[in-house]
Amino acid sequence: MFPSDIEFHVAPYISDFVKWITVAWEPFFTAFSNMVLGMLLQIEHILVAIPWWLWIIAVMVIAWRQTHEVVKTIMPGLLLFTVGIFGFWGIAMETLGIVIVSVIISLLLGIPLGIAMAVSDRCNTMVTPILDAMQTMPSFVYLIPALMLFGLGKVPGVVATVIYALPPVVRLTNLGIRQVPSSVQEAALAFGATSWQLMKEVRIPLAMPSILAGINQTTMMALAMVVIASMIGAGGMGEVVLICTNRIDVGGGFEAGWAIVVLAIVIDRLTQGLARRWDTPGV
Repeated sequence: MFPSDIEFHVAPYISDFVKWITVAWEPFFTAFSNMVLGMLLQIEHILVAIPWWLWIIAVMVIAWRQTHEVVKTIMPGLLLFTVGIFGFWGIAMETLGIVIVSVIISLLLGIPLGIAMAVSDRCNTMVTPILDAMQTMPSFVYLIPALMLFGLGKVPGVVATVIYALPPVVRLTNLGIRQVPSSVQEAALAFGATSWQLMKEVRIPLAMPSILAGINQTTMMALAMVVIASMIGAGGMGEVVLICTNRIDVGGGFEAGWAIVVLAIVIDRLTQGLARRWDTPGV
């Protein structure tokens, strides 16, 4: 046994710090919570207001423009149709709303951070261990600070989802920009491009396939975390899965899980298709 007299615990200090920041920064957290909740409710209202058949048609049109294949066009529409058949259309739109808000916030934070890491080696050195910790930390741990700072509800679910889903877009934005061939950058500089023009006109466009792959991975991780976030009142399909798990309702759990899988498949296929449209032949 490890001797107890030399044990040292940081848990009390962390708890005290969180309690202090909750009180000291209460106006900020309240304003942020109201902003996120307002945006979430607006997006959910729009998603639910759109007729289900129009959603299916829109997804099939996008799939057709990306693939021009009949099977790959019809399948996403049929999969979404099964979500409605199981009676989960409204709840699925609620889940989609949480994912959209989480991804928007993740991109607003992640893409600029990835660009900063690509430009500055010092920033890259400082942020990389933080990203490593964020990706190795058990996902349930993110629920604790979100719950303590924002209480129960959709907002802490969004916050926990953002923390969990942020690293991929940061890493792949950084990686994509760093992999832009130096010969192309040197040619742009030789023609008189400034650092801003080089980033805007050369590095980011050429890194766009990698950035879009990061967006795809962030979206998938956000959808996965939304299910876990239901434990702190985020709602959506995750809540249905949680209830079915507690009741050992295998059939209901299968239907709810199927709806989540359908959302994941459709979102993944559409975002991957968008990334392929940005692919460029060898530079």
